[in-house]
Amino acid sequence: MATSTPVRRAWRALIGLLAITAALFGINALGVYAFGQSSWVPELALDLQGGTQIVLQAQTENAEPPSTEQLEQAVTIIRQRVDASGVGEADVATQAGNQIVVQIPGEADEETRQRIEQSAQLQLRAVLATSNETTGAFIGQDGNQTPYPTPDPSLPSTPSPSPSDGSDPAWITPALQAQYDAYNCSDPANDPANAPADQPLITCDPTGTVKYLLGPVELDGSAIDDATFGLQQTDGRWAVNLVFDGEGTQIFGEISQRLFGAAPPLDQFAFVLDGSVLSAPQMNGVILDGRPSITGSFTQESAQVLADQLRYGALPLSFEVVSSDTISATLGSQQLQIGLIAGLIGLILVALYSLAVYRALGFVIIASLIVMGVLTYITLCILAWRIGYRLSLAGVAGVIVSIGFTADSFIVYFERIRDELRDGKSITGAVEDGWARARRTIYISKSINVLAAVVLYILADATVKGFAFTLGLTTVIDVLIFILFTHPVLQLLARTRFFGSGHPLSGLDPEALGAVYRGRAQFRAPVSAGKTPAARRAAKARGEAERRQTIAERKQAELAAAESGKPATKVKDGDH
Repeated sequence: MATSTPVRRAWRALIGLLAITAALFGINALGVYAFGQSSWVPELALDLQGGTQIVLQAQTENAEPPSTEQLEQAVTIIRQRVDASGVGEADVATQAGNQIVVQIPGEADEETRQRIEQSAQLQLRAVLATSNETTGAFIGQDGNQTPYPTPDPSLPSTPSPSPSDGSDPAWITPALQAQYDAYNCSDPANDPANAPADQPLITCDPTGTVKYLLGPVELDGSAIDDATFGLQQTDGRWAVNLVFDGEGTQIFGEISQRLFGAAPPLDQFAFVLDGSVLSAPQMNGVILDGRPSITGSFTQESAQVLADQLRYGALPLSFEVVSSDTISATLGSQQLQIGLIAGLIGLILVALYSLAVYRALGFVIIASLIVMGVLTYITLCILAWRIGYRLSLAGVAGVIVSIGFTADSFIVYFERIRDELRDGKSITGAVEDGWARARRTIYISKSINVLAAVVLYILADATVKGFAFTLGLTTVIDVLIFILFTHPVLQLLARTRFFGSGHPLSGLDPEALGAVYRGRAQFRAPVSAGKTPAARRAAKARGEAERRQTIAERKQAELAAAESGKPATKVKDGDH
């Protein structure tokens, strides 16, 4: 079995980096050409691109203004719906005491509009009666369709006896039965969304093909902890899976015990969203774990929209869309150009500094930054597709700041290599040992950067989340580049003639760095070439090495010199 050499490890790392890069480009290409939902350009945020503004006005009883707490709760829920990750750069704020202004980057699609405009007031009601006759008419003896008469106001409307639970048929009074018979699902005057929660409800499904008479509300959306969507294993249909909280689990368990085994349609319960029955499944068992599923004529998209709406709870108020307009960018492309120019200037300064201090070794820094830029760019494109990430000016600032952090890591690594060369090690050995010592410092530094970015992302305002996100992302990519590119490239370059021989322009010249040791406390013989440049460089290097001697090394040198009969080099204490 062949041993793993540094060269083989270096090539494996570079091939791995190439595979990761190819995979990222392949994923984005899949999103562009197969799904048509991605792009080869990162999506821009509201401040750089503009977008859509939707104004919602609260609808309250007696036209009374909503409380501040209700509006703030609604703002929180709507923000979660349209920008759950916090990196979509959506802006949600209150206005005029009873309005909420939602600003979304780009053009809002229909699904996003549904998330914003629908109040998603989920109610769980027991089914008292169902009918496929939804026009409020019946077929008379003459064979013609005849509308049911308007309910007589004198019909009894008070249940007798008093209902014992939400599915008690006693709720169906003569007046309610007459209203149910005459109810027309296609009549726009009917508004079941604002029906009282403690009274029965007459409503229909979203398609208007089934009419329902439902009992009072027994659970609402506030009892839901989570909602997800997926395919059912039994029949392959899309379903929305709910998870109730502790109280909701107990109440739903009692409902399931009551409905299971009852005669149809009293064995059904209805999930009602804004007064419309999404699904009214039969209770096929007692569910005590608080994890029911909503099934119906869902597609993947509609199931995902409903799950998102229910996951973020019901709005405390009903809202009406007042306006929906296209708005321009708050900062514009000029600010984006300024940000990009600032980033370019930072890259140029880092490149010039690297070449001035590290000579040819500086090209490794430049190449690493280029690779980092490519990976960051394609990652931002993928994140725009998968989580709706939008690049704002704050995000651009995060990328620019990361350039400085990356340069710090290069300095730590290269200076550690130079320290190893000053200790008299070979260039290949200095690269390996320098990496072994530098990576601990780099990992700790990057961990602190990532931790700071995470804390800032969690605690900061939505306008700063983009900065924290890009800072954390680029820091992680920076570490990846160091492991899979920078160090492997140096491992290979150290074995070339130019770098391996310590050429003065390589940045790894041992003599220029003061590497005059042959071993610990043993120095090279001084060059006796008079005042030649080589002699001056050797004398300078020897002086550098002598100044770096520790007390232990000096004593060891004196002991070695005494044993050999040669005078040891003396260094004054003041030189330390």
